[in-house]
Amino acid sequence: MQATTLSKVLTRSSWGGVGRPRALFVGTYPPRECGIATFTEDVRAAYDVSTGFSSDVIAITDRERTYDYPPCVVSEIQRDHSGTYLAAARFANDHPADVINVQHEYGLFGGQLGLMLVDFLGQLRKPVTLTLHTTLPNPDEKMLYVTRELCNRSDSIIVLAETGRRLLEQTYRIDPRKVRVVLHGAPDVPLRRSYRFKRLIGLENRTVISTFGLLSRGKGIEYILDALPAIFAEHTDAEYLLLGQTHPEVLAQEGEAYRKSLRDRVDELGIGERVRFINHYMSDDEVVRWLLATDVYVSPSLDANQIVSGTLSYAVACGRAVVATRYLYAQEILADGRGITVPFRDSAALSKAVNSILEDPELRSSIETSAYRFGRQMTWTRVAHEYEQGFLDAVHRRSGPALLARSEVHFAAKSLLQEARGPAASLADMGLRRN
Repeated sequence: MQATTLSKVLTRSSWGGVGRPRALFVGTYPPRECGIATFTEDVRAAYDVSTGFSSDVIAITDRERTYDYPPCVVSEIQRDHSGTYLAAARFANDHPADVINVQHEYGLFGGQLGLMLVDFLGQLRKPVTLTLHTTLPNPDEKMLYVTRELCNRSDSIIVLAETGRRLLEQTYRIDPRKVRVVLHGAPDVPLRRSYRFKRLIGLENRTVISTFGLLSRGKGIEYILDALPAIFAEHTDAEYLLLGQTHPEVLAQEGEAYRKSLRDRVDELGIGERVRFINHYMSDDEVVRWLLATDVYVSPSLDANQIVSGTLSYAVACGRAVVATRYLYAQEILADGRGITVPFRDSAALSKAVNSILEDPELRSSIETSAYRFGRQMTWTRVAHEYEQGFLDAVHRRSGPALLARSEVHFAAKSLLQEARGPAASLADMGLRRN
């Protein structure tokens, strides 16, 4: 390593608070089709635009499958192979990144409740920011243990809702100073009424109700289907769009059985001409295009403990009027007039809420405006800035500002001394360890 001047040492490092931390992201990644993969891609891209970096990724690969990953994927972890976690930790330690960001969902990692990830974190010598996409209330003993271990082995934690922060502090007893709320990201689009965009999808002069996302049981689609006759009776120009393919894990286990049951129900209700199934994996641009043409977005999830929803976030950020069941994330995001929540498994309540929005232009306009204003917190530019702060939190918490300042000056002094004496010594000779 070449000796360097004191001024260069003091300005080159994000750890000293002058520059920006370079991140190495760990999570699923496209072309794998799952919500976390899309999120990892989006947050990485936003962070790179914000900082000017070209960040790398360690991808989580499932069940012996292979993917044609883009060049930014520089290493892989095989979900159920413990040895690949340790190899990935060694790789991360040698990588030039300043901080490791793990995009976490319990089902993504091997071992009971993803316990293999704990071993991975334990081998890292660099600051870690853990993004928790799920934080469950009322955890059993194993869930409590795994979650605490993940959090305690991380230097900063990002959750996607205030409810997540509260649960970590009160239920899991995690130091709240480590936790930062960063809402789910979404594209930054102008607030426009839906009629401007319907022509682009061939739905001029139609009222559009939609739901999108990877299809699986538990999404509650059957309940909005049963609500449609009452909606269609009041709004003869209305259509319902179910956007998105069946979740790959569901497809592997049961094929299209759930989608077929939904189609059968549509036929039983006699509304087949007014319901569209758009069955493919959608890019962000496609999702936004369909959402902007939507009059009312419906999120009928059956999971009361669902603490984040990317689909709901996109709808809110696009300024759409939303009707959702009362799961945790919907209650938080749609509060204060930003949408309407209804009981679970209640088709009559769904139809009543949708009709109330379609029949009252002032109510609809108020919801759209409130949702859109709140959604400015979700733009990817804002999310990238918040992630940078989370990464800096991790770096500072791992080293401490005073220790950082001392180590930088110590390193600079050693370098200048070596410059005077001759060829630079190794880090080991200096008594320092590469991070």
